Amino acid sequence: MERAGSARLSMRRPASATCGPAARVLVVLALAVGCGGPSPARDGVAADPAGGRAGVGAAPYRPAVPPVRSRFPAPVAESGAETGAATTPLGRLMRSLSEPGGYFPSDNLVSNETSYLHVVPALKALGVRGGAYIGVGPDQNFSYIAHVRPEIAFIIDIRRDNLLHQLLFKALFEKARNRVEYLGLMLGRPLPAEVSSWDVASLDEIVLYMDTVAATVARFEEADSLLLAAIPEYGYPVTPWDLETIRGIHSAFFELGLGIRYAQDAGGRSRRYPTWRQLLLQTDLAGNRGSYRASEESFRYVKRLQRQDRIVPVVGDLGGPHALAAIGRAISARGLTVSAFYVSNVEQYLMRGPGFGAWAETVAGLPVDERSVIIRSYFARRYPIPQTVPGHLSTQLLERIESFIETVRTGGYLSYLDLVTRNAIPLEGRRAGAGAE
Repeated sequence: MERAGSARLSMRRPASATCGPAARVLVVLALAVGCGGPSPARDGVAADPAGGRAGVGAAPYRPAVPPVRSRFPAPVAESGAETGAATTPLGRLMRSLSEPGGYFPSDNLVSNETSYLHVVPALKALGVRGGAYIGVGPDQNFSYIAHVRPEIAFIIDIRRDNLLHQLLFKALFEKARNRVEYLGLMLGRPLPAEVSSWDVASLDEIVLYMDTVAATVARFEEADSLLLAAIPEYGYPVTPWDLETIRGIHSAFFELGLGIRYAQDAGGRSRRYPTWRQLLLQTDLAGNRGSYRASEESFRYVKRLQRQDRIVPVVGDLGGPHALAAIGRAISARGLTVSAFYVSNVEQYLMRGPGFGAWAETVAGLPVDERSVIIRSYFARRYPIPQTVPGHLSTQLLERIESFIETVRTGGYLSYLDLVTRNAIPLEGRRAGAGAE
């Protein structure tokens, strides 16, 4: 979740503005391709040379844009203001933990961290397992969840759109029988003849299938109707505008396929970031595929947590007054401790204002033990650090939460660079790899 520029397009808009459904879907698509650059999914193999198709060729993908529904009434407020009551334990928990949505200068539908799996061997070596997981952002959290195996997970993000995105993911996990159906539903691809036979397929085989089968508007509409119908059943109040935003997110994945990328801002700089295809195929420092889609067993662990309502999306600022502290109380009430807390590079923003002090104070109140860790991402443009792996724009880092609390208590960190390096736990097996193009 690297820093984005100040110029920005957003899926939200002031309540007084007027904007038709087609325009709102196109805004999401513009964000996903960096607002104006060539579409990676339409550029064929050449658009993704660094890790693109796992060494296999495929015909360029050129989908049609899905038609926009007319069933949604005029949008409501900018925040997707909740007009109804939460009707399930999950919905009530989400609502009680959340703060009002805040500002972040990009709408990231996928991660931009090719190094996200580099900490996995160290997590295993440190015995980071079980307990409660906390993380920020979209679906990279599911890979950490698959490895840490928490009893409950909270995904907190300042953007309310991320909560809506998480509801889409929840519907995908619950409706998909396996990994190939999960990606087929998300990307609008027809399914293979015998879906169950793909349980034993490698991730490379699944990616190849998604890259070669043609997406269709009919398949997208079928999947979209299935998923949108499921979301209100989760008991969190969503408005027609919320559902239209979720459809816009889904449409972006349909239009761009596995070539979708993190979109930074209106400057069109997203093309230096990895595609979703590259992120799926990343490895840990031992060279092992580690995404939650790498094995059916990992996928089904996350699917089981979703079905049991044990992955809880929350709207909140890590430096805010309520959400994170409330998550801590919810974890304590369950008799658990935090096992892993993935913060990406959010602290870089918090250090620019008073938010870091509030963040550190709240972390000091979380239930932790000697194995609890913070997972960070660092983007080494001007200041490379020892754990930076050649070929990767991002660097993943670990710090024990107890070390963080003690350092803050005894004087604090001198800078963001000091924060990410002082107590960083060494990662074994440092190796070069295919990062962003």
